[in-house]
Amino acid sequence: MSDMSEHIIVVGAGAAGLMAARELARAGKRVTILEARERCGGRIHPLPAAEFGYPADGGAEFVHGEAPVTRALLREAKLSLQEIEGTQWSFDGTKLSRESRHDPHEAELHAVLGQLKDDLAVADFLRRHFAGPEYGRLRTFIERMVEGYDAADPERASILALREEWMDGGHHTQARIVGGYGALIDFLAAECRGRGAAIHFGCVVSAIDEKDGAVVVHCTNGDVHACDRVIVTVPLPLLRDIALPAAARAKAAVACDIGFGSVIKILLRFSRPWWREVKQDLADMTFLLSDQAIPVWWTRYPEQHPVLTGWFGGPRTAVLAHLDSRGLIDAGLESLAVVFGLPRENIARDLVAAEATNWVHDRFARGAYSWATPATRAAQTILARADGPVLFSGEAIYRGRDMGTVEAALASGLETAGMILRG
Repeated sequence: MSDMSEHIIVVGAGAAGLMAARELARAGKRVTILEARERCGGRIHPLPAAEFGYPADGGAEFVHGEAPVTRALLREAKLSLQEIEGTQWSFDGTKLSRESRHDPHEAELHAVLGQLKDDLAVADFLRRHFAGPEYGRLRTFIERMVEGYDAADPERASILALREEWMDGGHHTQARIVGGYGALIDFLAAECRGRGAAIHFGCVVSAIDEKDGAVVVHCTNGDVHACDRVIVTVPLPLLRDIALPAAARAKAAVACDIGFGSVIKILLRFSRPWWREVKQDLADMTFLLSDQAIPVWWTRYPEQHPVLTGWFGGPRTAVLAHLDSRGLIDAGLESLAVVFGLPRENIARDLVAAEATNWVHDRFARGAYSWATPATRAAQTILARADGPVLFSGEAIYRGRDMGTVEAALASGLETAGMILRG
């Protein structure tokens, strides 16, 4: 079989799958994308502009840091970024105040982190080095950051991965794509189709067989596809649902050494930005933190859309696992009522549109994104290998600092395609 007619199947039309498919189709390969959903994007989930007044994101929303692959793609797609600016506020249970990012023990934390040689879980690190009562606030801040930002479990998350994220320029700029991530996915899907790649929706892959050098992919709808290689880009929890050939199954087994978090995201559109009426200084508020049921909120600032987005990540989201979309929206309204000291009915009265997703309940995601444990880097090295006809790709397999991001998914897809093309 000549190289040009090599047929590659990509499982999943999320960011990693589309990026790998585009690269391979560009190089003249025959590419088929099998997607379980009825849309592209995966954990990027565009919501109708008519509902929120702009193309809102029900899933991934921010572009973090340098994100070179994302930014290059945006230039190509002629899409622009809007950097996040404004002030961060917090509610301590009694009053709202501008968030002071500075902790008196910050220098000490950086010194201890800088000297750290061996990896350990964040919670163990805090117990070992910052156990005293004077470090209470620091411990809470770090645990909340790990849970809320990384959607991770402090008892399992790697302190060295966190050090890389914080001290090597992590948490720097954040931006949003004008038009949302959906615009980027539309561009990638159009590129794939334009270069001859086929995208099939409603195809849930159940098994991949290898026989006499040929690979056969089976879908639950009865479809069977023969190919030369397969790139599996599904979220980590879904790997267990696909029957794999022995060698690929052994590789996939190490995925349990990679953490996978859960996130609840709530979008509330109001008829007016009532929070500014409560407190005039909130005109440039971006983030709002509290210890309420939905602990993180953000605005669209500097845009003026009267939308508040609620966010709750990490293992504690289990306490709300029983709630449906309506229940989550109620929990969000309740949290805002406490923070702003208003009757819940007053806030609910101004509600124009609402959308809430517990990503754990999404059958083709079963959570939000990955995070590193002390065993993750070794697991990723095994999963990323291009040995055999079944390859793995996606944000969880990306070995850089930006694991768990769309940048990680795009970069991983690019890398996997590159390994195939280099042969």
